[in-house]
Amino acid sequence: QVQLVESGGGLVQAGGSLRLSCAASGLTFRTYAMGWFRQAPGKEREFVGGIYVSSGTTYYTNSVKGRFTISRDSAKKTVYLQMNSLKPEDTALYYCAVTGQAMGIMSGSHYDYWGQGTQVTVSS
Repeated sequence: QVQLVESGGGLVQAGGSLRLSCAASGLTFRTYAMGWFRQAPGKEREFVGGIYVSSGTTYYTNSVKGRFTISRDSAKKTVYLQMNSLKPEDTALYYCAVTGQAMGIMSGSHYDYWGQGTQVTVSS
C-alpha cells in the first residue's frame, strides 16, 4: 500500500521559512516524479513545484521561483520543499503526490497517489 506522509507545516510569520517533508512508502512502481501542490480555502488546487526523481530536475510555479526549493533523498524515499521568504498568500494546505507516468508534472491528474496534506499558515 502506497503511503505519502507530509510533515513540517505550521504557523510562521511573513518572511520566515519552513521545510516540508514527504516520506513515501510502499511504492511498487518506478517513480517518475513527485510534486507539491497546495490548496487555499475557496481556491483550486495549484501546482507548486515538482522533481523528476531520476534526474533531480525541478520545476516551480512562477509565484514561488527563487523562494522555494525541492530536493530529494532517494535513500530515505523522501522529498523536501524548502520554503523561504514566505508570504501570507502562501497560506494553504500543502500536498505531495507521486506519479509513475511519464507525463507532465504540473497537472494533478497525472499523479497516482497523494498525501493527506500539511497546513502552512503565514501571518502578516
